[in-house]
Amino acid sequence: MRIPFNPSSRLILSSYVLLSALPLLPALLGRPPAAPAPVLGGTLLAWLAVWALFGRPALFHLLLFPAFLALPVEVYLQLYFGQGISSHHLGVIAETGPMEALEFVGGGLWLLVALLLLVCGWFMLVWRAALRNHELDWRGASRRIVLAAFCVGAAVWLYGGAAVSGSSPALRQASTPEHHQLPAWARISVNVPLLASSWPYGLGFQAYAFWRERRYLSQLAGRSDAFRFHARQDTGARSPEVVVMVLGESSRADRWSLNGYSRHTNPLLELERNLVSFSDLITPVSATRLSVPVILSRKPAMQSLRAGFSEKSFLSAYKEAGYKTFWLSNQMSFGEFDTPVSVFAKEADVTRFFNLGGFRNDSSHDEVLLAPLAQAMRDPAGKKLIVLHTLGSHWNYSQRYPRQFDRFRPSLFGVDKPAYTDLKLKAEINNSYDNAILYTDWLLAQVIAQLKAMPAATAMMYVADHGQTLYDGSCKLAFHGHNTQFEFHVPGLVWYSDLYGAAYPDKVTQLRRHKAMPLSTENVFHSLLDMADIHYADEKPGMSVFSGRLERHVRYVDSYGWTNYDDADFRGDCREVIGRKTPLPRDR
Repeated sequence: MRIPFNPSSRLILSSYVLLSALPLLPALLGRPPAAPAPVLGGTLLAWLAVWALFGRPALFHLLLFPAFLALPVEVYLQLYFGQGISSHHLGVIAETGPMEALEFVGGGLWLLVALLLLVCGWFMLVWRAALRNHELDWRGASRRIVLAAFCVGAAVWLYGGAAVSGSSPALRQASTPEHHQLPAWARISVNVPLLASSWPYGLGFQAYAFWRERRYLSQLAGRSDAFRFHARQDTGARSPEVVVMVLGESSRADRWSLNGYSRHTNPLLELERNLVSFSDLITPVSATRLSVPVILSRKPAMQSLRAGFSEKSFLSAYKEAGYKTFWLSNQMSFGEFDTPVSVFAKEADVTRFFNLGGFRNDSSHDEVLLAPLAQAMRDPAGKKLIVLHTLGSHWNYSQRYPRQFDRFRPSLFGVDKPAYTDLKLKAEINNSYDNAILYTDWLLAQVIAQLKAMPAATAMMYVADHGQTLYDGSCKLAFHGHNTQFEFHVPGLVWYSDLYGAAYPDKVTQLRRHKAMPLSTENVFHSLLDMADIHYADEKPGMSVFSGRLERHVRYVDSYGWTNYDDADFRGDCREVIGRKTPLPRDR
């Protein structure tokens, strides 16, 4: 029996089949692949479209070069992080310079070079076969029919408003603004996430999503491009040489033993004598993308729901005052919930993202930030501001810490995909959450140890973005977004070195005086600049915990509209924040 196709055709086809089969790799690793039938169906349609358009592999093979290069990366991410390439990973690559990449690869450099050479050789071998091969040329009426069908489908899709289902905001923005009424049978919807997870052409969707996010980020940053604080320092050599700002995640104040919790979730921080914990600090909104900008900038709480802001963050103020600035993140770089934060992160002189696994169980623990922190501290710049953006206590709580911190049990440690909505897991959920706080205590202690080792005035501030509700008492709510006191009341603290205390005794006195003062994350920007004795136009000493002129201000939280937190009742075991007066309307 004659074997179909000649050797060069079989090489081409087998190579393309191998690339297309990558979405099935999880099955070989013991994990069910996501929607294999639709993904492979989309892959087949993409191949039909490309082959019909170009007619022969030799004319489109060059388009596949990025896919060949990305193949080792895809396999690596699937093996170690349980997911494929995304726009976030493209962002990590874009933010990593050649020297940093070499440091990250370390001893695996030669293996990486060998893999790249192997892949390039494979690509050239297939291209050489494609140039000489005419057996796979697609000619005749069938090709014209398929092309016509795709053209008609594209025209109907565009005419009907380019319906995009299940996509991120960046990709939804690609849809045509004009919509026309079509009968249900004629409407065509494109599921972008499924197409983006296909191979090899799904990489084009990922690259497009990355480009859209970068453009959106640039547009947001453009609003404040010309803004200047005109910040300066008057203290000269007395000024702190290293300031570290740690952004916490999903942490609530009453689970910190520093604030009176019965469990010792802060055994290491409790030993620090130069540490001040704020017992009455709130965040205006319980969502990272909305709360973090209020921490980083002078964005008012009641504008937190708006996209963008016309001013820059404290990063730029520190830069103007002569500091080299670093943003080291264990969170995501791009996405619906992350891009608004990345707008401010891009202000730093050095911006690096280290989390390749997102919020999955394969994500990095926050200790991944300690080595880059040490490297930043060794930077020859005279003065440095270093921001650490942590995963903290983000769900799944048991995946936020290594095994040695699984102290409170029973926990969810090692449980795959537990449901936080299952009341039967109340004890396990709460124990896992406390273990995550315990790990944060260890992490902050390591940061402080690095600062102590420096022969200079150093200081650190920690603030969490929002808290969590955890089936408290008879409350049947968990997670966040429920307008409860547990989600608005967040931990915050300041640590300072002995040299800092000697240089700024008045600031330390005021800091300790205000540890029980009603504060909000709106105070952070002003306090962090005052900590380094940075002055600027329109500064407000009445908002700084280091100032003798600190004043109470109305603390609004987003609870059924803007509610005065200090003029509200806390209803039931959920401690739901209910204003005594009619809440002010939201301004989006």
